[in-house]
Formats: sequence, structure tokens, C-alpha cells
Amino acid sequence: MSARYQVTGATAVEISASIESGIRSAALAPGAALPAVRALAAQLTVSPATVARAYQELRQRGLVVTAGRHGTRVRPRPPVAARRSALRPPPAPGLRDLSLGEPDPRLLPPLGAHLAGLAADAGPPVGYSAAGVLPELAEAARERLAADGVPAAELTLTGGALDGIERLLGAHLRPGDAVAVEDPGWANLLDLVAALGLRPIGVPVDDDGPLVEGVRAALAAGARALIVTSRAQNPTGAAVSAGRAEELRTLLAGRSDLLLIEDDHAAELARVPLHPLAGATPTWAFVRSVSKPFGPDLRLAVLVGDETTVARVAGRARVGAGWVSTVLQRLVLSLWRDPAVAGLVDRAAASYERRRGALVDALAGHGLAAHGRSGINVWLPVADETSALTALRDAGWAVAPGALYRIAGPPGLRITVSSLDDGEVAPLAAAAARAVRPAVSPGFTA
Repeated sequence: MSARYQVTGATAVEISASIESGIRSAALAPGAALPAVRALAAQLTVSPATVARAYQELRQRGLVVTAGRHGTRVRPRPPVAARRSALRPPPAPGLRDLSLGEPDPRLLPPLGAHLAGLAADAGPPVGYSAAGVLPELAEAARERLAADGVPAAELTLTGGALDGIERLLGAHLRPGDAVAVEDPGWANLLDLVAALGLRPIGVPVDDDGPLVEGVRAALAAGARALIVTSRAQNPTGAAVSAGRAEELRTLLAGRSDLLLIEDDHAAELARVPLHPLAGATPTWAFVRSVSKPFGPDLRLAVLVGDETTVARVAGRARVGAGWVSTVLQRLVLSLWRDPAVAGLVDRAAASYERRRGALVDALAGHGLAAHGRSGINVWLPVADETSALTALRDAGWAVAPGALYRIAGPPGLRITVSSLDDGEVAPLAAAAARAVRPAVSPGFTA
């Protein structure tokens, strides 16, 4: 914990409010350690039970995480707005940053011509009563999903994949319910689960998706929902194979007590076929975002599922945000209809596949077994994340620590390949090999 910030308070409410204030002001940075319960209790002259209640309240709100002997720390992305300057530290000079997990801006379709086309054919303003899902967008979305074998009779829109998943969990679950999530898995999703007061159960993942035994164990432990990434899993690049999909469908068949959520965020960028689980359970949803192929600023995702689930999500949106902007819907439809844009997306997908494959092969040449079947990331298992991360930084490379994505899984590093140039592959692989297997010092000699 920062030496300049002192927690105050005489009650659990006051103590938790003081810590939240520290997080909001950036005096307590993401990942900062909080004092041990007894130490803070002695400092504030309160009972340990009072501090424990304060920490429990912060955990339930997703602001802090407790990891056994490692104590209690501020979450990497706590759900409270902090000073903008503290949200992301500036990159160190000279570092090649491969930690962001974002598509390459150079490969995103340009929006100017499509925006100009919308401006030229704007039509009358849309009022509250006429807003909603545009029929022509819904028809186009159903055609695209049907081509991948996803039933889409019931459809609505959300403000991106994570927004859709949040609405789904809120529609079916309550704080304290257990959710089966991939481990390692999407860091933003893990933070969302914590912020909603849900209990994550980690499911191990291999290149073909969630392990069947892991899903079975999560169901036995009381999971009320299962979230599966169809392709381009973040951070490992896993993609659900045909065989794994069949095994999971058999396991999940008839589970009326389980909400099944599939996230196909990569969509058109994925170069592997989709093997959907849609409909394996009576309660299900499939979410496909447009952000990865067409641009992160396009906050729109198509959500399909069973009638009750889609009705709940659409109904909750109606009394809240209302609808996804029809201007944004028209822009996305224009992008979908443009063959030139489809060509650009296909070119981007091929580029990502080439870079990802080149890095996995280069690492294999150094004896390192990395993972990256699809998507824009490569997962490199390591024995010690801190030492490997530090060694790579010293060599000029910034990658993401695996701790952001893990619950109980083994350590690793996530390397984003979306902007990795061909000439950088070999030096990065060599630097990673040195970082993972540093030279052993000969020690003192006589």
C-alpha cells in the first residue's frame, strides 16, 4: 500500500469508504496491497472483525481480491472511476508494447466513406417510439449467424460483448451465484463477475476449448452459468473444436438449471470454423461483437438465444439505455454490405494468422511450447511470471502478465501479435527464450 495513503474509519462502512476513496484518487493503485486485517485493526483501534467486514464488502463489490497468503489487494481493474491519468501509466521509452490485446489500427476498415454515405442519406430524426433493432440489420445478422449454424429466431442488440454478458448474468443470476469461466480467461470478464458479486469457478482450457472434466467439476460445484469463448479465446487463442463441442453438448444436454453463454467476439477475424453450442441447454445465448473486425469504437454486439433470455435482456435495456443507436446500426449494416470491407477484414484475419503462427513456430524453435490456435494473442507458459516479465522489459518488450487472466491456473504471459511486424518475430522469440530460461550464474570461484 502507498506509504502516503492512510486508511481511516471507526466502522466497517467508514473503512471501506476510505479504501474506495483511495482507489478513486489513485492513491491506492491497481494491485496495491492492503494491510493485514489485524494490522489495520490495531492501527485504527477497532476489532479485527470490523476490518474483516470492510474487506468483505469491498470484495463483494469487486474492488479488492483476497489471495490466501498473498493478502488482500486492489483488483487490477476495480469497478470505480479513478483519475484518468492513473488508468494507464505511460509506456516506458523505447519499449515495444505487445500487451494491449487490441486489433492493429492499420488493418481496421476506414469508416469515412461509410459515415459520409450515412450523412448524405440521413433521413428524418428517429424518435423514442421508433427506436430499436432495425429490421434490415436483424435480417443481415440472422443470415450471417445462420451461415455458421447459429439459430437466431430471437435477436436483440447490446453495446458490445461484455455489455451483453453483463445483461445476461443480471437477467438470470443473483449475487453469490457461481459462474463457470475459462481459466485462464478474459480479464475484463473476471472483473465483471467480481463486480456483480458472483463467484467464479475456473475451468481449465486447452487449444480445443474448455476441458470437459473441468466443466463437469464446475457443474458439480453448483455453477449457475457457463461462459465459453467460441474462438480466439483471450488470452490463449483456444477455439472450440468439433469434437470438443460434441462432448460439451452431450454433457450439457437438458441442463435446465444452467445459463450457457457463448462469446464469439472475433467473428469474421477467426480463421477457424465455428462449432457452436447454441441450444445445448434450454437457457442459452450467443453473443457476437463487431469491435474486433471493424473497430473497438463500434460498440455493438448481436445477441441471440432462447425466447425468455432474449426477452429479459431486451426488456431490461428498454427501461435503461433503451436501444443501441440506430446511427451505429446503420453504419454497421453499411460495413457488412460492402465487399471491399469484407476483403479488408479477410486480409486482417490472414495477417493475424501469419504473425501468430510465425511467433508460435519461432518459440517452438527455442524449445518453448506456446499456444495460439486463433485470434490475436499467444499464450506462453512460464515458471515465474515476474522474472520473465522483467527480463522481457529489460530486453525492450512489454507483454501482459498472466496473473490478470488466471484464477488457479499455472503462470504464463500473454503476447499480442496484432501489430507484430515480420522482422520482430525472431528477436522477440529469442528474448522470450532468454527470459524464460535465464543464464545460470556460475557463482563464486576460488
